[in-house]
This record gives sequence, structure tokens and C-alpha cells, in this order.
Amino acid sequence: MANNSDWIRCQSIGHGAFANVNLAKPTNQSSHFPPLMAIKSSPMDQPTSTSLLMNEFKILNELQNCPEIVTCYGDCFTVENGEKLYNVVLEYAAGGSLADKVNSSENSKLPENEVRRYIKSVLKGLQFIHRKGFVHCDIKLQNVLVFSGDNVKIADFGLAKTAAPAEEDCTFKCEIRGTPMYMAPETVTGGEQGPESDIWAVGCLVSEMITGKPVWNCSDIGSLLMKIGLSDDVPDVPEKLSDAGKDFIRQCFVKEKSKRWTADRLLNHPFIVGNEEILTSSPRNPFDFPEWESEELMVTPVLSVGSECWVEVETVSPMSRLRQLLTEGANWSSTSSWVIVR
Repeated sequence: MANNSDWIRCQSIGHGAFANVNLAKPTNQSSHFPPLMAIKSSPMDQPTSTSLLMNEFKILNELQNCPEIVTCYGDCFTVENGEKLYNVVLEYAAGGSLADKVNSSENSKLPENEVRRYIKSVLKGLQFIHRKGFVHCDIKLQNVLVFSGDNVKIADFGLAKTAAPAEEDCTFKCEIRGTPMYMAPETVTGGEQGPESDIWAVGCLVSEMITGKPVWNCSDIGSLLMKIGLSDDVPDVPEKLSDAGKDFIRQCFVKEKSKRWTADRLLNHPFIVGNEEILTSSPRNPFDFPEWESEELMVTPVLSVGSECWVEVETVSPMSRLRQLLTEGANWSSTSSWVIVR
């Protein structure tokens, strides 16, 4: 635990909903602290704010050694000007936040290649957070900080929590955490905040960095929550995004949380890995699918009893299967075995 003899509080560099942030310098240059730090402080006579800051320290201790999450160096209590404070010592982000970067950029928009890089780091951080069993609950541009080398890290874990196990999910639905503009539909309608809700917010980040505007255009909080939770609407996909980017954002803005992509899966999306051919190459005719030419295993289930399953395996390419259906007498006039596809 750090104490007030370890560092000197300097000028204010910001404040949030539950804490003030100051620049600080270590008193001993040979200490384990870097030359500059950020000290996040809350007065002890404000129990709610202090509780949130203590929650941030607790969770950051569980999320150590991830390059995409802000580093925490310790916590301490101090008495300054007759006021008792609780302090958390954090890594200092000289570049401010992604919100600052967007606001200071030309036309308040970022180029897609930069957005890709930032989102990749955010997804890596979320992958680590979710695998550790936590949910951030407040992913937004202001909570992604910019460090040297233009690297970004997730910060502000005051609202973060343990992900609710499925059998206990109902006990977690009485509270809603976070910023309404970034909330997922299940958060608004049922108070559910799992890893999926962080992914919805990732879609908001992409859209906001590309367009320079919030994903929803609503005049008041009530209208915003109604639109998110009760309508069938999803945020518009920015027209200036590449096809890969458009598909990426659609996978984030899936209303049904169980069908929303995970951080693991999104890290392999063409928008992140840079392989856009999968999404941008449209077939010119029914047989223009070069990747189909490779042989794949076509698995046909024969019998299933309990947890055991017997299968019949036939080696045939999808292209061969399609040609067979078109040329070997399939009865297209009979609809008895057709399946409706939406």
C-alpha cells in the first residue's frame, strides 16, 4: 500500500463522476513508481464515491499484467487540508482519452486504420477482463486512455463487477451501471450486464470514432432508453466504413445477446486481422466460390441416443454437392422437405 510520503500531489488533470484525478510525482526517484503518475482520489465523507473507487482498486488488482489495461500501483489514505481522502495510484496517460483524440482530430473523426488498431487493443483488454470473470460495464471513449506510442488501455473500473453466473443472473438484474448512450438492449430492459453488454459498447466506440457523433440521436434520457430497450432499432452502420468494418459493427449491434459475437471471436474478424477479401469479394455467378473447391468433410447424422451420436462421414466438396443438386434430378417442385430460411 502506498502512502503520502511516497508521492507528491501536483496539478489537477481531470475529474469523473466519483473521483478527482491529479498528476503526482514520486518523492524518491529510486522507488518502484514511474516519474509521473495519476492519483485518483475520493473524500471519505462521500461513501458512495469512495466505495466505487475501492471497487476499482480491488478489480484492478485482479487484472494485473495485461498490456491493454491501465496499471495500478497501490492505494492509500491521506489527510489533506483537514479532509481524509482515499487514493488509488495509477499509470499516467499523457495522451488523454480516446474522446480527447477524436475531439482534437480533423472533423472529429478518425481514419479507419487507426480505429482498427485502437479497437484491437480494446478487444484484447476485454478478452482478458471477461476471461477473468469480470464485466467492465462502462466502456466508452472517455474510459480508453492513450499512452506513449499511441497505445491505448482500458481504464475506469469503478462500475466493473463480477460476471453473474447463469443460475444467479436474476439477482443481478436490479441494478444498471454505466452510461446510457453505450448501454445494450438487455441492460435497459432487464438490468442484465454480462460480457455481451461490453461488446455492444465496442460497436458504439467504432461508430463514434468513425462518424464523430454518438450512435443514438435522442433529445432526452427517457427517449434514449425507450429506443434502446423497446424498439427494434439498432444504431446505424456508418456508410464510410469498409465492408469488413460494417460487418464488424453489425456483429456488435445484435439485439439478442446470445447471438452477439464475443471478444475472442471479434479478434479474428477481418476488420481486425485485415483480411477483407472474405467480405468484399462478391461472387459473379452461382459457381464463383473458389474456396469451395477444397474438399471438406460433409457430416450426416445417422442416429443419436442420449449423449452419444453416430455419424456417417462422406468426403465431398460443397461445390460438388451443389452441382449434384442442380444436375442429378432433384425434385424442386416438391416442397414437403423444404426449410424456411429467413
